[in-house]
Amino acid sequence: MPEAYTLVEHASLAPLNTLRVAATTRWLATVNSAAVLPQVLDLPAARGPFMVLGEGSNVLFAGDFPGLVLRPAFAELSLLADDGAAAVVRAEAGVGWDALVDWTLARGLAGLENLALIPGLVGAAPIQNIGAYGVEVAECIAVIEAWDRERGRMVRLDRADCGFGYRDSVFKRAPDRWIVTAVEFRLSRDGAPRLGYAGVREELAAMGIADAGPAEAAEAVRRLRRRKLPDPAVIGNAGSFFKNPVVPAVVVERLREEHGGPPAYPAGAGKAKLSAAWLIERCGWRGVREGDAGISTQHALVLVNHGHASGAQLLALARRVAASVEDRFGVRLEPEPRIVGANW
Repeated sequence: MPEAYTLVEHASLAPLNTLRVAATTRWLATVNSAAVLPQVLDLPAARGPFMVLGEGSNVLFAGDFPGLVLRPAFAELSLLADDGAAAVVRAEAGVGWDALVDWTLARGLAGLENLALIPGLVGAAPIQNIGAYGVEVAECIAVIEAWDRERGRMVRLDRADCGFGYRDSVFKRAPDRWIVTAVEFRLSRDGAPRLGYAGVREELAAMGIADAGPAEAAEAVRRLRRRKLPDPAVIGNAGSFFKNPVVPAVVVERLREEHGGPPAYPAGAGKAKLSAAWLIERCGWRGVREGDAGISTQHALVLVNHGHASGAQLLALARRVAASVEDRFGVRLEPEPRIVGANW
């Protein structure tokens, strides 16, 4: 039986972040059961700076971390309810995200198929409100179970209490307060997959599929992601480094008049979401390399580590990319990953 938790001093974070940035943490706690969180959080090591780290697929370490990094390793999956039309699935924070997608598809459940192959753990999904191919995870979330460090107890938050927005949530806005321990998803047994996002129908057609179900849609999304995005196992990266900026519709019209683009999608009353990749490519950044820090040749949104780039070097490059986009187009880019050890 594994220990309830382990605590390591001066631990390397290089193998624990997909950008492969060299960094250390003063303390690293790996927690194998949510039940021991109060015990871990009462340790002297937990009285200073604190952060939760899953697979490290959405973080850039710009320096060492001077406090406690907590890794959730509890990973149970269960079906809480099923009425034949819909089901509620509970996944603990340490479950791999794509493993959850496969688990739900294998049981005939729809809702998560467009989010296939996103790296990371279940516990990180609501923090970032992960999204892809026209779907955000918040749409499928029923309840979040989390340890509230401010109140010193476990709480259950309905979706409406989570403050979800585009790549945002109450958990992201107060990272020192919340430790997500489990997520409950409400999924459908007869839901049709959402295929309207650019490229999905075309990929299905290339696969020879005319009437796609959730499993076929997931496979199309996986093929698209593998073709468009670099594999973190091959080259260090944290996926899309920049959010697609949401701007007033009049800005889109100005950009189309002045620059012939970029692609834009509705984002609420009087607003539109621009393609950050288009903006970055037009500034000439795709495939650029400065030492070991670079922008992917596959996708302009992806910052890559060719070997031994430091977090500070990667951050400096990202800042230059954003500055060039703002200078040319008047549009401000913001990073998706959490930046540790520096301000954007």
